[in-house]
Amino acid sequence: MSIETQIETCSEHYKIWKNKALFSNDLYEARKAIDRAFFWMELRSAFIFLHTIEQTNGQDKKVKQSLIQAKMNLSRKLSEYMKETLKGI
Repeated sequence: MSIETQIETCSEHYKIWKNKALFSNDLYEARKAIDRAFFWMELRSAFIFLHTIEQTNGQDKKVKQSLIQAKMNLSRKLSEYMKETLKGI
């Protein structure tokens, strides 16, 4: 999946959870939706940051290695989020 697609996916999920938080009548559900919206916003910001670095310094070997490590960390964070979400269902 391209980084542009990842950024767009994060944006879509953020909007969904933000709207659920704003229009929820249940305080507990609104809080849960806010937490998820912030997660997607944080992930989107991280992908944008990595994309910017990749575009400006992507040819440097050390930078490439650091970008790969950062992308692995983001993938791990997304995997943990999915595990938590599945436990909640």
